[in-house]
Amino acid sequence: MHWNSVSEFFAMGGYAFYVWGSFGVTAAAVVIEMLLIRSQRRELLRDLRNELLSERSSS
Repeated sequence: MHWNSVSEFFAMGGYAFYVWGSFGVTAAAVVIEMLLIRSQRRELLRDLRNELLSERSSS
């Protein structure tokens, strides 16, 4: 596609709501997924650390 101005580009031929909305939803999903993965990783590392410490103290 060819746009004559920046405003035409952002308007996306009248489909801007759908185009930019889909980009926004996708970006939000990626950010949420990254935050959930980071949280799960921290929890797993904390659990492993606690398990290791409990094994060391019971020996």
